[in-house]
Amino acid sequence: MTPLPDLLTLLLPPLLSGAWAALLIGAGAFGLAVSLGLLLAVAVTFSPWRWTRWLISAYVEWLRNVPALAHLFVIYFGLASIGLRIPPLPAAILGLGLVGSAILTDVFASGIRALHAGQRESALAVGLTPLQCLRFILLPQALRVTMPPLANYASQLLKDTSIASAIAAPEIMFFARNLVTSTFQTSLIYILVILIYAAMLLPVGWGFHWLEKRLGRSV
Repeated sequence: MTPLPDLLTLLLPPLLSGAWAALLIGAGAFGLAVSLGLLLAVAVTFSPWRWTRWLISAYVEWLRNVPALAHLFVIYFGLASIGLRIPPLPAAILGLGLVGSAILTDVFASGIRALHAGQRESALAVGLTPLQCLRFILLPQALRVTMPPLANYASQLLKDTSIASAIAAPEIMFFARNLVTSTFQTSLIYILVILIYAAMLLPVGWGFHWLEKRLGRSV
């Protein structure tokens, strides 16, 4: 029987490498989701054109109601079948980021709509441009309103990076399954996986909690 220290020496390096890949996927997808979700939320809230709001609503409903894994398969396998090959890591970031943008479009749009309409009218009345009003008046307040659901999304996204192993992205579950096949140390490997995920997720929750308190004090 292999001693525990030797097992840990064998198992931890690939699992930690997979954890780093999961963090990269999560950070990339989160950045894409926030950027695109905020842009779409502003468009769907303030666009004067009905067709714009309809297209964005269709985009949101489609991505929210189809499993994220299906989108990853389309991006990784489907696009490859027509000659557009995207490596596993960027494909995972793109797929999870697009799905996240649909979720955050609703979150940010709800946050903007929760603000009193008179604030925008007052800002425009004192000479601010619509863009300045959005940047300096509406978005900072909407960010405070949306911080709790944004924190929940970030935590869920980091857990959802595990599905990227289905397209051979070298994240933690990809290495865990390979190690189980080669070492048969199933219980130990998945206990380590749980501990590593907890070590990644707890700081995310603490960070958002600190940021929420800091933004609350700045009101």
